[in-house]
Amino acid sequence: MLDLRKKPFYLDDKGIEWVEETYQNMSLEARIGQLFSVLVPGEFMTDDQLKDLMQKVRPGAMRYWNMEAEKTWEMNRKCQEYSEIPLLIASNCETGGDGGVKGGTKVATGAAIGASNDLGAAEAVGRISAIESTAIGCNWNFAPVVDLAFNWRNTIVQTRAFGKDANRALEYGKTWNRATRKEGMGDLVKHFPGDGCDENDQHLCMTVNDLGAKEWRESFGVLYQGLIDDDLKSIMIGHIAQPELQREFAGKDLADDEILPASLSPELLQNLLRDELNFNGLIITDATHMIGMMAHMPREEMVPRAIAAGCDMFLFMNDIQEDFEFMMKGYLKGIISEDRLRDAVYRILAMKASLNLHEKKEKGTLMPPKEGLHVVGCDDHQKEAGELADQYITLVKDRKGYLPLTPQKHKRLMLVFLPGDVLIVAGKKMADTAGACKDYLVKQLEAQGFEITLVEGEDMMKRRSTTKALRENYDAVLVVADTTGFVQFNTMRVKFPTQLHQPWYVAELPTVFVSFNLSNQLIDFNMSHCYINCYMDTQPAVDAFIDKLTGKSEFKGIYNDNVWCGRWDTKL
Repeated sequence: MLDLRKKPFYLDDKGIEWVEETYQNMSLEARIGQLFSVLVPGEFMTDDQLKDLMQKVRPGAMRYWNMEAEKTWEMNRKCQEYSEIPLLIASNCETGGDGGVKGGTKVATGAAIGASNDLGAAEAVGRISAIESTAIGCNWNFAPVVDLAFNWRNTIVQTRAFGKDANRALEYGKTWNRATRKEGMGDLVKHFPGDGCDENDQHLCMTVNDLGAKEWRESFGVLYQGLIDDDLKSIMIGHIAQPELQREFAGKDLADDEILPASLSPELLQNLLRDELNFNGLIITDATHMIGMMAHMPREEMVPRAIAAGCDMFLFMNDIQEDFEFMMKGYLKGIISEDRLRDAVYRILAMKASLNLHEKKEKGTLMPPKEGLHVVGCDDHQKEAGELADQYITLVKDRKGYLPLTPQKHKRLMLVFLPGDVLIVAGKKMADTAGACKDYLVKQLEAQGFEITLVEGEDMMKRRSTTKALRENYDAVLVVADTTGFVQFNTMRVKFPTQLHQPWYVAELPTVFVSFNLSNQLIDFNMSHCYINCYMDTQPAVDAFIDKLTGKSEFKGIYNDNVWCGRWDTKL
């Protein structure tokens, strides 16, 4: 039986009364609407369209495409105004306030936090994420990522996970979530039952957590149990299969084609998460347009079956009217039972009550004062980002003692910059952070006194003549990779724009390789004798990197053995 007085909601009599009365007074259509967390592309919607969405669908929660602070604040204000029941408004702050609003502070990725080896880094990212996203009216954060990077080839969590140590990830996750709750936000972790075991991306296909039952319980099981015991309010479910545990709880040897992603598996949601791990909080699917979920059954069946299996909330509609009809038909056909509908909506309402959204609505304080937007991207937060960069930048190897590179000894620097593909999400190009990183890096190196020759495109044809000319014209080479992104590829590797970008110079001059994003680039840079992981391509990260490159600051970050990519040659 659902007990809202217990963790993680801890509702008092007044809160429970609000949940019960609200549910009783809702129409069936309103109850169905609460099951959805919709994506609101505010910059493409008129006020009438926003109002129509909130008053016809009556969603329980929303997420949005990031806009500038004032625009996002105003959109969130309108959505709360148009909603009879207060909305859960989610940010996606995995690295800082930048996940909630344009201009927000990008503090540190999960991998950078892990490299810092400091719980204070997790606290800072959780706190700054919460402060900046609550300023624009958010009350729920879809972070942190607590997946475990067991497979070095995995791109979806390589930069987002804290590492591969379950106990350490547990401490980071608890620290982050406590900071989130302290700022009045609802906390969440993702992606149950755990990503990072295979090398596929849920956006493109179902991924598989192929650990044995004992291995899972000793890693992900320890992690999730610890977070649940620490009052975790909500969990996002990945489109990730866990065949051995599904078969264990099914009590039979399921055929391979009966294995489902956790988002559709009652064995993983009810038997494992609810019963064994005793999770009483809110369960939400990951985005439901991902192929990892959509490929298993027609969407008309998939939509209600996610709720029937044990998810309480369905993240993102494909077509608003169609998905709403699919969910309603699923209820009317008995796919979603009356008890399951009540249980799901009760938890959604309890989440809201636990954040005092019902009381804030009565008082007219659901939205914070607009004057508070000054915290977004503020100087204090940028300063903290710089302090953390000083901690996480990691020297993996310097076998021949190339460092430090200084303008006094290596004034003429050939800079080979290797960007990745610009990420496209929902048909929209994301910001070209690699281009911005390149420009800022050149500017700051020149400010230090280096003479920079930037290698780009066919321009390198002018430089590759003889090795003698190379040595006469340059003192050292800096090879920079800023390969970013997931959603579009199952693999992320360094791409050399032309053959002439390839490291033909590595045995001729001191050559330093550095990655400003992915941490496992030694698979492509096994010829390197000096390799640095920066984890981030922000200005604070570039500044800290240059200080360490030139010997003004010591390297403090740590790495795990994933960095060697399971090979001996990367260590040379």
